Amino acid sequence: MPKNVSAGLDRILTLELVRVTERAAVAAARLRGRGDEKAADQVAVDAMRSELNRLPIKGTVVIGEGERDEAPMLYIGEEVGTGEGTEVDIALDPLEGTTICAKNLPNSLAVIAIAERGSLLYAPDVYMDKIAIGPGYPAGVIDIDAPVTENFANLAKAKGVAVAELTACILDRPRHARLIEEVRATGAAIRLIGDGDVAGVIHTTNPDDTGIDIYLGIGGAPEGVLAAAALRCIGGQMQGRLQLNTDDKIARAAKMGIADPNKVYAMEEMARGDVLFAATGVTDGNLLSGVKFGRDSINTHTIVMRSSSKTVREIKAQHQDLEKF
Repeated sequence: MPKNVSAGLDRILTLELVRVTERAAVAAARLRGRGDEKAADQVAVDAMRSELNRLPIKGTVVIGEGERDEAPMLYIGEEVGTGEGTEVDIALDPLEGTTICAKNLPNSLAVIAIAERGSLLYAPDVYMDKIAIGPGYPAGVIDIDAPVTENFANLAKAKGVAVAELTACILDRPRHARLIEEVRATGAAIRLIGDGDVAGVIHTTNPDDTGIDIYLGIGGAPEGVLAAAALRCIGGQMQGRLQLNTDDKIARAAKMGIADPNKVYAMEEMARGDVLFAATGVTDGNLLSGVKFGRDSINTHTIVMRSSSKTVREIKAQHQDLEKF
């Protein structure tokens, strides 16, 4: 490992990574409740790219907004940063929860993860089947291939409660109709969310406050890698399997080095090494407060984490130089 890797990540951890998500969140927040998902996503992408290109890194987007150079999205393979300094992988979602933002509903975020080169799962922009729980449980409590009844029984036993006291977070999608039936048949409760499964996974890390014990179901692969990066920093267990269910998707994955389309990825395989994660609230939520616009200032709420130190920092910032936003 190059000697400057840790130093580079340290610099990003202090303020620079926070500025990246702050800029994207503020840009998107200006369009909260306007009903225009594409416009909100667009301004968040532009703001995040602009701030990333100020960082002293040689960054490559490995999880982004698409697989080809279709400006103005931050596409997989795009190089960002000044081109000088630490070589890093970047996973990002400038506006996690575009529909949430457009409707001004809870838990929309600007999210990014950075790790040493070769440390984040390099995967096509497809769906991913996921299951995740927070920290404090023995290894092997969850298994993506196990029946729902078994996973919930094991989790309840590890937590020391009845299955009926568990609550699962699931994306409210037609594809989850059978999964929802199976979960409810166990006696557990469900919190359905319209969007924002990065926040959904993170909510499992603090069930006393969020009421969420387990996340499961099919969502975006980018969000899966970002969630795994967050859990690497906070603690927890997660597994994911890419939904490579067509010849085209299998071929795209093969070009990225994925030989086994049915492989189950552990959290540590999706986000290895020293990982940094940051998220800034766009709308108010259980995890973070949304951007607040005052007459002379803008307030933001960010969480920034590092896996190697298990450090979790909350940064509530008041920005008075409005020209920067």
